[in-house]
Amino acid sequence: MKKVTNVFWIALALVVLAVAYGAMAPDSFAEVTGNIEGFLTTSFGWYYLLIVSVMVLFCLFFLISPMGQIRLGKDTDKPEFSYGTWIAMLFSAGMGIGLVFWGAAEPLSHFAIDPATAEPGSVEAFRESMRFTFFHWGIHAWAIYAVVALSLAYFQFRKGEPGLISATLKPLFGDKMNGPLGVLVDVIAVFATAVGVATTLGFGTIQINEGLAFLIDDIPGDNFTVQLIIIAVITVLFMISAWSGLSKGIKYLSNTNMVLAIALLVLVIILGPTLLILNMFTDSLGSYFQNIVQMSFRSAPVNGENRAWIDGWTIFYWAWWISWSPFVGIFIARVSRGRTVREFLIGVLLIPTFLSFIWFAAFGSTAMDVQQSGTDLTGLLTSEVLFGVFNELPWGILLSVVAVMLIITFFITSADSATFVLGMQSTNGSLNPANSVKLTWGIAQSLIAVILLSAGGLDALQTALIVAAFPFSFIMLMMMASFFKSVSIEHRAYKRKR
Repeated sequence: MKKVTNVFWIALALVVLAVAYGAMAPDSFAEVTGNIEGFLTTSFGWYYLLIVSVMVLFCLFFLISPMGQIRLGKDTDKPEFSYGTWIAMLFSAGMGIGLVFWGAAEPLSHFAIDPATAEPGSVEAFRESMRFTFFHWGIHAWAIYAVVALSLAYFQFRKGEPGLISATLKPLFGDKMNGPLGVLVDVIAVFATAVGVATTLGFGTIQINEGLAFLIDDIPGDNFTVQLIIIAVITVLFMISAWSGLSKGIKYLSNTNMVLAIALLVLVIILGPTLLILNMFTDSLGSYFQNIVQMSFRSAPVNGENRAWIDGWTIFYWAWWISWSPFVGIFIARVSRGRTVREFLIGVLLIPTFLSFIWFAAFGSTAMDVQQSGTDLTGLLTSEVLFGVFNELPWGILLSVVAVMLIITFFITSADSATFVLGMQSTNGSLNPANSVKLTWGIAQSLIAVILLSAGGLDALQTALIVAAFPFSFIMLMMMASFFKSVSIEHRAYKRKR
């Protein structure tokens, strides 16, 4: 632990205080954070819409710009991981459990429970449900991750800076980033990572519990004792993976994730309404690109009902992705050394987006088809919807078994990746943080999830994370400005040499 910095102790103390507050006074914690979140989404929804759109334009600019030829590393550096493994690693860390958790549930909600503009259950609601799901999980989400990852990879591997969020701001603030201001920036990033991953692990635990309850009659659903056992077992597994290092544990788990995910996806396409899935994918893809500008800036200023939907879904998602961006961005940066800016953006921005679209087209279309066939899924919990859909398909037990295995491997990969990222951030950007540091953060994450599950405070802490995303959004804007300044200077110097 001798390499840990002040960031480690300050962030750990903040996490402990937040969790203690959420555990001992969950109602008060929920009320305070809920009020702040309500204020931010209502008063600054326009701000979230604008900055995320700016991030998309920022990424597209560098994708087509001559500056896209710059390598994230020295000119002679080669990528550390194969293209397939790299895509698997960033996909597992970037979306992971969320795809399984929301794959069927979100399109179903937009169709039958709370559509954006159409009547519930209507043909128009069917079509727009997929379009808005694509919107929430598509280019905008990955642009948020790409902004953080691109800046970190550039400054760490090309400029030789430590892999810290604060180090990316040196072109703007100079040596001030080596002092208290830099510590503040890194503490915000570590806090958001620790709490965000713990919250997501809590949701993953709940869904594993529901899947096991569906498969085994003797296991009760939504049971804290079962959830405690699940967390204990998976903590041991991801600790083993974390101990084995980045090139072994996370690499092998990410490849396993992709195999299981592709297997589950293919099975759903074959066993589900195949023609509907393919038609919905094609139709929704066209509708998404046709309406992407309008959706990006849609704020419904004179329609209170539509405005509330935007606050509850689009603004919520933008803030959620921002709050996760320190973790995902740092991890993606770490595994992207040696790739050019253009290659990086194609891999981070476009390929995962396309895979997510196929996923939601398959699971969402199947869920809505089951709903239309007479089986009401709207009364199920979000964590139960996927298994409710599988119950209506051939080979439902097999699908559920594969889904539970996939959630578990995504769970382990997310926790493993997070311990690595937290270790980096609290040891001055070390590319190989000490196992003792990683284990400390790993145990902390699991304990946070356990305490919050026992206190029913996961929703409140998720709300707190959304609140934490607001200050980090300003850091992201500065990261874009800093990256643009540094890359422009380098590109002009290169042109003069020629």
